[in-house]
Amino acid sequence: MIASERRAIFSLGLLYASRMLGLFMVLPVFVIYGQQLENSNEILIGLAIGAYGLSQALFQIPFGSLSDKYGRKKLIFIGLILFFLGSVLAASSDNIYGVIIGRFLQGAGAIASVLMALLSDLTSFESRTKAMAIIGMSIGVSFTAALIIGPLVAASFGLQGIFWLTAVFAILGIFCLYFLVPTPLTITKDRNTRIFKDQVFDVLKHPELVKLDIGIFALHLCLTALFIAVPITLQQSLEVPAQDQWLVYLTVMVLSFFAMVPFIIYGEKKQQMKKTFLFAISLLMLSAFSFVLTQTTFAYFWCSLFFYFMAFNLLEASLPSLVSKLAPAANKGTAMGVYSTSQFLGAFVGGISGGWLLSRFHEEGVYLLVGGVSLIWLLVARLMKNPTNETGMTLYFSKMEDSNKVGISKALNSVKGIEEVVLIVEDKVAYLKVYKSELDQQQLDDVMACYR
Repeated sequence: MIASERRAIFSLGLLYASRMLGLFMVLPVFVIYGQQLENSNEILIGLAIGAYGLSQALFQIPFGSLSDKYGRKKLIFIGLILFFLGSVLAASSDNIYGVIIGRFLQGAGAIASVLMALLSDLTSFESRTKAMAIIGMSIGVSFTAALIIGPLVAASFGLQGIFWLTAVFAILGIFCLYFLVPTPLTITKDRNTRIFKDQVFDVLKHPELVKLDIGIFALHLCLTALFIAVPITLQQSLEVPAQDQWLVYLTVMVLSFFAMVPFIIYGEKKQQMKKTFLFAISLLMLSAFSFVLTQTTFAYFWCSLFFYFMAFNLLEASLPSLVSKLAPAANKGTAMGVYSTSQFLGAFVGGISGGWLLSRFHEEGVYLLVGGVSLIWLLVARLMKNPTNETGMTLYFSKMEDSNKVGISKALNSVKGIEEVVLIVEDKVAYLKVYKSELDQQQLDDVMACYR
């Protein structure tokens, strides 16, 4: 992995993690502290938790597709501004409806797909699995940190303190975007010749991508619903005060994070990702059902949480890498947009359904929902093909400069079998997406001879 790739992964991981930290901090505390807001009830609390997911789902595909055409950084900047405004509105509200609107506006800055597409632009195919895994791990770290920081901030400053801190993260994200994140030159054949509708249809007609989209929908539906019930179980059944629950999350998340790493290594090195996936989903399902039986004993409930989040971290780290590899070359942003739409729509459905089930059937109803959804996902995942690595190629140049970068891109794009070209001028390197069976090696050698 070269220097520019390390820089891209670090900066985008920092940006993504800080943003998700702001969104995740409310999860472990909102169902408890949200009861203090005017006009609140279980269903509205669930809506407030999941509201950002609805707006994320509405805007992920447009943001992703527009980034294919107008550039990643412009769309990321717009998204961070919306995220900041939503955080300020939620922080200023003492009514549940104001918080719901603020959460919806937070989600309208739907940049997850754009960040993942930009990461794909800045890394080679050889490095992409590792890059996506690192980003996934950074999200896992931010999620763990959120479960610890959220209860501590809420105990001292209430929900408003969490939202003000989130607004600060949005401002820091803008500085990170313009001072740390590299800007690639990306030229893909026929990038702007196809209309938005066709781009989305291409992605939705891809059967393996659809299975991954169903998976991320289920994963985040379960996650959001789970945090409608878990804080209540800890406080009421296991007598863990809200301000002390961060200790439970700390031990669970740190240990489960390290426990999942060997499974990622095995799946990638042995090309056994399907087996790894099915194992993780099965563990997710069994852990969810076990919550119903372990609510009265702290040690058993802790073990259920540990195995659940071991499976969650494994799936969360692996899914984006697979999507980036399978995505159509010219529609990377659109593919990540559909994926992220599915993710956040799952969060919205999880919040609504979790809040409703809590009001009618208490925590048991929520845990049965999570287990049932995981079972359906397991049945879908059994139909997926074992993922294989896409073919990529990295070329190094001695004569790449700003003055000739467009010429190099056009020359490489003219080679039969090359579908996508990404140039990083500062490192004099080109990343290619190649169909090896169609590659005209002689034509490629002729192009390279002109610039070496």
